[in-house]
Amino acid sequence: MNGEYDLTLYGAHEYFYTEALAYPDLQMARVIAQYKELYKIAAAYGEVLAEISGKLRYEVKNICEYPVTGDFVMTSPAPAHEGNAVIHAVLPRKTVLGRLSAGNAKEQQIIAANIDIIFICVSLNSNYSLNRIERYLSAAWNSAAQPVVVLTKSDMCHDLENKLQEVSLICPGADVITATNKDTLSCEKLRAYLKPGVTASFIGSSGVGKSTLINLLAGKELLETQSIRDDEKGRHTTTRRELFLLPGGGSVIDTPGMREFGVEAVDLSKTFSDIDELVKRCRFADCAHASEPGCAVQKAIASGELDKRRFESYQKLK
Repeated sequence: MNGEYDLTLYGAHEYFYTEALAYPDLQMARVIAQYKELYKIAAAYGEVLAEISGKLRYEVKNICEYPVTGDFVMTSPAPAHEGNAVIHAVLPRKTVLGRLSAGNAKEQQIIAANIDIIFICVSLNSNYSLNRIERYLSAAWNSAAQPVVVLTKSDMCHDLENKLQEVSLICPGADVITATNKDTLSCEKLRAYLKPGVTASFIGSSGVGKSTLINLLAGKELLETQSIRDDEKGRHTTTRRELFLLPGGGSVIDTPGMREFGVEAVDLSKTFSDIDELVKRCRFADCAHASEPGCAVQKAIASGELDKRRFESYQKLK
């Protein structure tokens, strides 16, 4: 054990302390890593391994009710000797980043919980895709966290200003920044969002530079990185989700590279707010936006006000 820990540095604040009052005989902790059957937690008494109680295991109805990285949980007092701590309850989550479970079209898999900022990393090489950005944005808005789009490997892009403008147009309500692993100023852009108690998550396809950026923020090699493959489809270097405290304040959660989120785990109202406004102007409430008379969406496409690609992306996600 590592002495007394200040859980406010790990993101604990009044909301969680209030929820914890329902368990006067237990102590609050935060899950900072997941393993196959165990968790690593940060509690007032230090960082220790923990397992869930038999009662909690019995009460769990589906996979999303198990603890995940970022969760605040209630545990037994400090374990004696070298034994594991025991998690008895998961406190209500403020934000949830999730996707549909592989092989199960109806069950949600929670990727991380109680995150404040989601850095959506997209590299400016062959990984670059406006459709992918819109998909990640929709999932981020659905989580209730604040998304920030990070265009990585900007030093490899020959038309950076055009790309920056192109992405900014499809990201209403979200900041768009550029980054390169060769420029320390990139870290300063990210640190502007990170303060003590703030938790950020990095999401994006494998190979876009998430691990490199986290290592730069930490000032040391926290995560393994690998050079990009010849086909520019990155290698999977992260095998579990883990929360790290940063020396400048705040914490980050790295997530394995994900090809896509299930469409049930997205919020289109903010990502496509421009299209929603056009839909309200259609003559008929049940307009299919195909060839109906008075369709504001098709009129906007014809005039160039709305990009056809963007509307097709909206339809695919919807």
